[in-house]
Amino acid sequence: MIFLEYCKEVLPETLLDFLKILPFLFLSFLLMEFLEHKASERMLSFVYKGGRLGPLLGGLLGAVPQCGFSAASAGLYAGRVISLGTLLAIFLSTSDEMIPIMIAGGADALLIFKILLIKVVLGILLGFLVDFVYRLVHKEENAHRHEHGVSELCQEHICHCEKGIWRSTLYHTAEIGAFLLLTSLALNTLFFFIGEESLRAVFTSIPVLGNLLSSLIGLIPNCASSIVITELYLEGVISAGCMFSGLLTGCGVGLLVLFRTKKNFKANLTVLGLLYGLGTVCGILLDALQIGLFLQ
Repeated sequence: MIFLEYCKEVLPETLLDFLKILPFLFLSFLLMEFLEHKASERMLSFVYKGGRLGPLLGGLLGAVPQCGFSAASAGLYAGRVISLGTLLAIFLSTSDEMIPIMIAGGADALLIFKILLIKVVLGILLGFLVDFVYRLVHKEENAHRHEHGVSELCQEHICHCEKGIWRSTLYHTAEIGAFLLLTSLALNTLFFFIGEESLRAVFTSIPVLGNLLSSLIGLIPNCASSIVITELYLEGVISAGCMFSGLLTGCGVGLLVLFRTKKNFKANLTVLGLLYGLGTVCGILLDALQIGLFLQ
């Protein structure tokens, strides 16, 4: 009986989420291949210099209620098309399943707008800050950034990019897509058997570490994390700051795509650490500033 319920709930949900993200993966890899093989040096220079405003656009795109942009941005970052600050701006502002859960829970439209506004503003500001610090520390690397990019990604995955951008794009999309589908299925299976109530109990049992715990759960590349965090806030179980800690680190499947496409494990851990640290600190500060009063 439980197997039939599993097949009816987990399998269709996993496949539907995968199909929603697939076009974003394809378009992001197509863009990288075009920049590597077809774009002129002048166009490349424009793209990379224009990247200084990337956190602004990234923060706004991340607010769109789906995680496709976070998945696409991870691939673009792995190909050095966008900056670290732009990637984090998208990750921090991504809302995943927050909006539909709040609407279903009868949340006021103004409340949803305020939460999105805070996430977007934090994503943009922190994105610019990260890029500023990165440029100070990596001046030489930043100056020669466009000389590598997608070619390194192709060498790592041995996709024979020289045979055409379409074939290479399809190869990257299929490889990353298959990994994403299998991993999402495993996570959905885990959440199915663990249950939402078990996750809820973890929050209530350690209230002092709420921000740290909320940020950690937000990192789980599955929509269940944002659902649990949003529902706990609507029910008054966690504070507004705890909610923001979890929703800021919750970037959908973006981290999965990043760890699969970028082979530099140290760099990936840096992104993970920054995302977790920024989300936690922001949540704590927002609680100290009594952000809950602003949301009322």
